Amino acid sequence: MSTSSSPSSSKGWVRPTHRWLSMAFTLTVVANFVAMTQGQPPAWITYSPLPPLFLLLLTGLYLFMLPYIAKWRAR
Repeated sequence: MSTSSSPSSSKGWVRPTHRWLSMAFTLTVVANFVAMTQGQPPAWITYSPLPPLFLLLLTGLYLFMLPYIAKWRAR
């Protein structure tokens, strides 16, 4: 069984979402560093990478567990 799936399946949205979240996280980190060069950044800029990071954790753990779940269901 292949771990990649089509976007039309129920779990096919997780992988593209994970990719887009990684881009959003990278942009928020870059924005954070740019803001730090201008002085002390506001708290919302400092903490802006945390929501995408949390969602990356959830989607990453799901993607990590997919092969193990497939093996467990095949038994």
